[in-house]
Amino acid sequence: MTLNCKGQLISISSPKIMGILNITPDSFYDGGRYKNDSIILSQVEKMLNDGATFIDVGAYSSRPGADFVSETEELSRISPVVALILKHFPNTLLSIDTFRSKIAQATIAIGAAIINDISGGHLDSCMFETIGKLKVPYIMMHMRGTPQTMQNYANYDNLTQEIIYYFSERISAAKAHQIHDIIIDPGFGFAKNLEQNFELLRQLELLNILDLPMLVGVSRKSMIYNTLNSTAKEALNGTTSINTIALLKGAKILRVHDVKEAQECVTLFNQLH
Repeated sequence: MTLNCKGQLISISSPKIMGILNITPDSFYDGGRYKNDSIILSQVEKMLNDGATFIDVGAYSSRPGADFVSETEELSRISPVVALILKHFPNTLLSIDTFRSKIAQATIAIGAAIINDISGGHLDSCMFETIGKLKVPYIMMHMRGTPQTMQNYANYDNLTQEIIYYFSERISAAKAHQIHDIIIDPGFGFAKNLEQNFELLRQLELLNILDLPMLVGVSRKSMIYNTLNSTAKEALNGTTSINTIALLKGAKILRVHDVKEAQECVTLFNQLH
């Protein structure tokens, strides 16, 4: 199983780590932390040294109830950071966390490698057409509504079955636009309450029926710290536990704030297998 990233075939037969770089002022855990070039470059260097294969850059917070960000503002935030990272670390495989096709097109043009779309193409009717033309790997996540409204849509008759149906339809539409490298993300915390997140985790292996690589992003999320009566800052150990379960259930990419600890999960998982 491989992903074609800028002509380089990346094998994900062994799980890979995607490090998170949020350049938003209001992300739930690291909002406002990366304020200048030196801090950004230091964090990217640390994540790469700790074992990240991909760095996921986001300029629009998707936490529940996040503020709306205009397309112009998102582009002005993210483009200089992509250029900065690739100037200093030219071999970095950058994933762009956006649901807007124009942001996807602009960032791929300056050297990004992957598009990570929380909406699975639902929030921009041009996204699939754009990705098909760009011929880059595409991460499609399960979500209902928007970041501002998604928690109003956490009503399901059969959560896992409905997620599989959602992906079946989205995958078919993506392939019709000649998108070949597709990664699925079940969207922990997006239009799902705490109990539903754990229901999804219990049944996560059922998503392997889609026969596509699966990305799991639970890093320091409320499903962990609310269960443990702690905070996002204190949720690293819980994140490690959930990441290990996700690997055992078939996850191929872990999207995390803490790369070193996630890479240790993968190393131990590989030893087990």
